[in-house]
Amino acid sequence: MKFIVDHDYHIHSCKSACSDDPNQTPERILQYAVENNLKHICLTDHFWDDEISGASNFYSLHPLNKIKSLLPLPQADGVKFHFGCEADMNKDLVLGLLPHHYDEFEFINVALTHFHMGDFTRDTQKVSTPEERADWAIKRVHALLDMDLPFEKVGIAHFTVPLIANGREEQIKTINSMSDDALYEAFGRVADKGVGVELNFNLSSYEGQDITDMLRPYRIAKDCGCKFFMGSDAHHPEKFNTIIKNFNDIADALELSEDDKFKPFG
Repeated sequence: MKFIVDHDYHIHSCKSACSDDPNQTPERILQYAVENNLKHICLTDHFWDDEISGASNFYSLHPLNKIKSLLPLPQADGVKFHFGCEADMNKDLVLGLLPHHYDEFEFINVALTHFHMGDFTRDTQKVSTPEERADWAIKRVHALLDMDLPFEKVGIAHFTVPLIANGREEQIKTINSMSDDALYEAFGRVADKGVGVELNFNLSSYEGQDITDMLRPYRIAKDCGCKFFMGSDAHHPEKFNTIIKNFNDIADALELSEDDKFKPFG
């Protein structure tokens, strides 16, 4: 059966500093789900555990009590609104989430390619070129998989996000610097651990060879048996107008079926 777009597991609220939009409320997010017949949505505001030192200026704005202040989340018939987070890993490969807080979240989406954060997520002296960024991204995947996590509810967020590089040209060069062998090794482990792979990019903004290059890591992930989920990474209500078409376009481009779907909520 063809992949059915019935979820969005990566949505930010006004509590994420990069949104800070008073209109991006749980109620408005739920409205988006109802209007688009989504069965599952998940709130994934940025989070860095208060008990782990060394938070960046950005992550220090996202303690647990702040993102939990929106609970309980509103619900609607036919829609399950889940509480999750977007966690991150610093340049020392420390995940900003402690084990005794795993149960606070129904879903843990981990960003591994926020390389725009400079010295927080990478050593800027050693990780600068597309080749170095590519190697570092792959290394961070392996570091995540080496951890003792509840992998059944863990996702890898926007692996090929533009933030992995400086501009479109360098983004594509970085992706192309990831060898097939390295991607097969990494995504083979992702599949073995049962971790979800997020599909989160605007397909219509790419053309020609760039589309092929963008899809290559995900085609390899599919070949490895990885399971996929859709994430809009929406920060403002205006984005809700174009999300579902983009999700369907990505699913069609990758020829996904229901068997390829990551289901952290059953």
